[in-house]
Amino acid sequence: MRILHTMLRVGDLQRAIDFYTKVLGMTLLRTTERPEQKYSLAFVGYGKNPEHAELELTYNHGVDQYEMGSAYGHIAIAVPDAYAACEKIRAAGGNITREPGPVKGGNTVIAFVTDPDGYKIELIQREGEPG
Repeated sequence: MRILHTMLRVGDLQRAIDFYTKVLGMTLLRTTERPEQKYSLAFVGYGKNPEHAELELTYNHGVDQYEMGSAYGHIAIAVPDAYAACEKIRAAGGNITREPGPVKGGNTVIAFVTDPDGYKIELIQREGEPG
């Protein structure tokens, strides 16, 4: 067993695609339009299934925002250098909500980014990760 994808509901599909591809460097893998069912999908990621998990961005026609709720935490992405990743994300217009630095009580360097819909993305520095 393995995780295939995580679905996020978004208020503006193109805005979400732009964030994940232009700011976080993912690739738009495929899209699906379901006009009769009133939703559109875009799958993004750093690679396709089965080698990589994907994000499914779901736009329900006519819904431009969602309540985040208190159960959702974050998505984690490994990066070779959290400081450099944050500079690149900031230069692309991304919102850094926790500057890079060691996690409390440890040595692992992390940072947090927030996407346009308010979802949190944790960047975890792991040497040797592809940039």
